[in-house]
Amino acid sequence: MSVSLTMWLITVGAILVLVVMDFLTVSRKPHEVSFREAALWSVFYIAVAIAFGVFIWVWQGSDLGTQYFAAYLVEKSLSVDNLFVFVIILGQFAVPSIYHQRVLLVGVVLALVLRAIFIAVGAAALAAFAFTFVIFGAILIWTGVQLFRHRDADPEPKDNLVVRTVRKWYPITPDYHGTKLFVRLDGKRMATPLLLVMVAIASTDLLFALDSIPATFGVTQEPYLVFTANAAALLGLRALYFLLRGLLDKLIYLSMGLAIILVFIGVKLILTFVHETYPVVPKIPTLFSLGVIALVLIVVTVASWIKVRKDPTARAHAGTITKPKTHEGDSPAS
Repeated sequence: MSVSLTMWLITVGAILVLVVMDFLTVSRKPHEVSFREAALWSVFYIAVAIAFGVFIWVWQGSDLGTQYFAAYLVEKSLSVDNLFVFVIILGQFAVPSIYHQRVLLVGVVLALVLRAIFIAVGAAALAAFAFTFVIFGAILIWTGVQLFRHRDADPEPKDNLVVRTVRKWYPITPDYHGTKLFVRLDGKRMATPLLLVMVAIASTDLLFALDSIPATFGVTQEPYLVFTANAAALLGLRALYFLLRGLLDKLIYLSMGLAIILVFIGVKLILTFVHETYPVVPKIPTLFSLGVIALVLIVVTVASWIKVRKDPTARAHAGTITKPKTHEGDSPAS
């Protein structure tokens, strides 16, 4: 796929326009977000993503169009798990609801920047070393297995090493001070809890980028499609949070489904490398990958709905790839 510098600049410019529009029209003035507002913005961003996919289909053909939609579906599903962690962060740090939009928007911008860097590095590595497919595949398989093992656990943002380090560097005010990250009280410069929230969000974005970029390269090796699929999924993340925040706890089997998807894509990446050496070994077609990912998400959603109907007290977990810490009196998560 040949993409001119002009096309890249137009694409990045359009993304920046959407981010600025989001900030100026929605997040500039802190307020409670209604379900109707969240639904309208979600529909808008999904429509933008689909329209761009149709554009790719017409411009570059059905094969690359399918790759884009597969990459978008992967990123959209992973972004829902990202929302779980955002909910945990906002809850643990007791962020006032009127500031949720600002925090989420900053999280989206940071995620875009970090993923752009990882995409550039990943594309260069794939172009220079074909064995990178195996490395990416191994990362995804390991991540999927770990996520499956700890699917009933939640991460602990307050135990984050970076967050603990910031606490050592700066004294933290007990209360929030609007959207300020630093304030001066009694002549002493102090950080507000909002700084810890931003640090937790940034470190979470970094961890998700480490998983999501290899996963997207698993369905398409075109950097332009990887970048635009990531951007399309992330731009709608803020609105999706307010739309689904009451339903996230009901997606009981989401972590299990994402674990299966990550392992599947990891295997696909390894087979891609093997195919280059031994052409007799078939690659997994993109259309088949799209079908598998869609099927897993449908099964996860239906199974979660059935589980909640049978047991209304059941609650979903974000899952974690590391062994969850157990505190005194707690039992290890299964």
